[in-house]
Amino acid sequence: MTVPAFDGLRVQTDGAVAVLEIARPPANFFDRPLIAAIADTLDALSLDDSARVAVLSSEGKHFCAGANFGDPSEGSDRPSDARRLYAEGARLFSSPIPIIAAVQGSAVGGGLGLACAADFRVASPASRFWANFARLGFHQGFGLSLSLPRIIGEQAARRMLIGAERVDGTEAKSLGLVDRLAEPGSEQAVALAFAREIAELAPLAVRSIRETLQKDLVERIVDALDREATEQAWLWETADSNEGIAASLERRAPVFTGK
Repeated sequence: MTVPAFDGLRVQTDGAVAVLEIARPPANFFDRPLIAAIADTLDALSLDDSARVAVLSSEGKHFCAGANFGDPSEGSDRPSDARRLYAEGARLFSSPIPIIAAVQGSAVGGGLGLACAADFRVASPASRFWANFARLGFHQGFGLSLSLPRIIGEQAARRMLIGAERVDGTEAKSLGLVDRLAEPGSEQAVALAFAREIAELAPLAVRSIRETLQKDLVERIVDALDREATEQAWLWETADSNEGIAASLERRAPVFTGK
């Protein structure tokens, strides 16, 4: 099996399971090239009959904190950059290989979106899931408008998106956002065990069943991403968004004015 090489993403196989590990600790921020590398790897794996399930994990303390708004290059052409990023993100939803996300620490903002692009999530009680967009002053992205309510239901998604509620691993399990709970530090090991169980099933049937369950998801995700990018573009120009991002970087409470 040959997969694309990319600095910041480690790929290894464990029998019929492929492990994709983001290696940008501690926050494991993503950008377009990293998401493209994950999508390219999944595409390559889908052509190899020996890889039946993929585990998406991260090195270090946290799963993923989304985009790095503290990066000086971030925001130079943020709306266009977001659309290019989301075009790559949409490819994750079309992968024919089942994906299990091993979520240690926090999955925040776009990092939550990345986790929700997977079929299943493994976390510990110490894990944290946070759609912090309203606290940053702009619209959610990475397909969360569709993926999150699809996983946990409309009302719970409203609490997380509109109310910016933080959810720990135990509550996430009760909501259906997490499929299996692990002890802190063993999230990847439990995800691997889960993946091996799926890999032992009939692979053609697994892919066929998954394709049926996905239905028109990819087309709907593309529409959701377009709406998200459009709303983000104008909200990023507001004073509230500038304040929200600045407050996050300065680790203080934001003061919003509705402007």
